[in-house]
Amino acid sequence: MNNFLDPAILFFIFGVLAGFAKSNLEIPQPIARFLSLYLLMALGLKGGFALYESGITTEVITSLGGAIFMAILVPSIGYLILSKKLKKLDAAAVAATYGSISAVTFITASQSLDELGIHYGGHMAAAMALMESPAIIFAIIVASKIRSQQQTHDVVRPSLGKIFHESFTDGGQLLLLGSMVIGIISGDVAHEVLAPFSIDLFKGILSFFLLDMGLHAARNISELKNKPAICFYYAILGPVSHAIIALILAKLLSLELGNAILLMVLSSSASYIAVPAVLRQSLPEVSPALYMGMSLGLTFSLNIIFGIPLYTYLAQLWI
Repeated sequence: MNNFLDPAILFFIFGVLAGFAKSNLEIPQPIARFLSLYLLMALGLKGGFALYESGITTEVITSLGGAIFMAILVPSIGYLILSKKLKKLDAAAVAATYGSISAVTFITASQSLDELGIHYGGHMAAAMALMESPAIIFAIIVASKIRSQQQTHDVVRPSLGKIFHESFTDGGQLLLLGSMVIGIISGDVAHEVLAPFSIDLFKGILSFFLLDMGLHAARNISELKNKPAICFYYAILGPVSHAIIALILAKLLSLELGNAILLMVLSSSASYIAVPAVLRQSLPEVSPALYMGMSLGLTFSLNIIFGIPLYTYLAQLWI
């Protein structure tokens, strides 16, 4: 109930309702981009300050290893399931989308943990960055194999080197990691100076950004019309299944409660920015409406409103 009363979540719900009402309310794209970059920069700084205080510990190494494992496991399982009902290239694109992460879902979850007083490591922001690329690489490898079997040569595709470069040098991801490094180097002095920027403004900017995401989510749901039923089932049940697998892994690795929750959130989220941008180039045969409708229209909305409190509750029961 507290999650529903959170102003940021209420702004998201308001945005969804405005989108369904076909309102002309919208956030100009340059402003939305700035809000996104601000959130990533603030999150990176907060993570860097936390790592400055804690240092590199066994918990840090274990958490990062668990994150990479989930980034490989989720798209692999997703492809095996989806390829039975969808075209193989469609299945690869969706699996990559769900194998990657949603930075905004992670940011919202970390804000929720702050308000609940649940400690988590700043290194989980690095875990988020590490989980972005494996799914993209997975999709490229699978797509290349499918095309070689089908012997299709009529689609002009960018080189693997170019795609790998873009997946590892995405602007938002670089800003996140760069801000984290700056936070680690500058330490307590920068923490005190930048607190009004990276902490005090954070909740308000997040609320404004989630309003914009709510508008986009409502408009993307319509893209799922006439899609196979497996798309709806996977968009709803897949994230919960991924979160449960992550919870089991967190238990086996003896992760702290906050880190376990964030690993669940990362594993259950789906990319709607970085991965779709790469997929448009590497898998042009697949309609973006498929994976964008699933990830942003359904999964993102459900995770923001219901998923984060559910994963928190499950982790508190078991960790």
